[in-house]
Amino acid sequence: MQEKVAIITGAGGALGRATALRLGADGFAVGVLGRASVDLAETAAQLEAEGVPVRVLEVDLRDAAAIESAITATEADFGPVEALVNNAAIYPSTPFLEIPLSEYDDVVTVNQRGYFYAAQVAARGMVARGRAGQTAGAIVNVGSITWNGGWSNLASYVSTKGAAVALTRALARELGEFGVRVNAVAPGAFPTKAEEIQGDAAEYSAHVIEHQALKRRGTDAELAAVVSFLVGPDSSFVTGQTINVDGGWVMK
Repeated sequence: MQEKVAIITGAGGALGRATALRLGADGFAVGVLGRASVDLAETAAQLEAEGVPVRVLEVDLRDAAAIESAITATEADFGPVEALVNNAAIYPSTPFLEIPLSEYDDVVTVNQRGYFYAAQVAARGMVARGRAGQTAGAIVNVGSITWNGGWSNLASYVSTKGAAVALTRALARELGEFGVRVNAVAPGAFPTKAEEIQGDAAEYSAHVIEHQALKRRGTDAELAAVVSFLVGPDSSFVTGQTINVDGGWVMK
């Protein structure tokens, strides 16, 4: 049994992988959860190379039973989940008037219901530990700066990212009495595979830098560092907050 256990959803992607590696370096045993088995295996291999205990959780967030089984299995292997990072999301780009309900429903199922249910399952143990006077745990929901000002052709995605912030506040309020902390990070435009939908990479990168106060692109490790802060002891009196990690694109 490990002293600290974290689960990161979407851990096969760039930001999820960086977060898994950072939390592994912080002393967590890590459950890497996602759909892409090859990408998850690469994340797991990098963690294992650093001596981090890891469990691969190949799960589609559309499947609630699989989410519960994955969290239960991780706790059976390593011990209670002290940190959950809800990071997985899908990101279709479609003009609003052309979005079929099937696409909208799918985005909501993964990005919104998936966050909700993973948090609910993980929080059961956290609340029980808090009631017993033990360390409860922390949840971090990964939002997006797109919810602050809207974004063309991303209505489905943006609405779920706004919901992630609302869920963060609701859970922070309700679970705080048990010592469970719930916060969110809102990444800006990090260089990831998701940017492929934007077209010309150099042109889009210039567009991003133009809007940021800091005139460079962010790195995966910089986002992971903020997540590390939010699940760690230095943020022990922080809950219900959303931290923009965007180089000063949005200032609120």
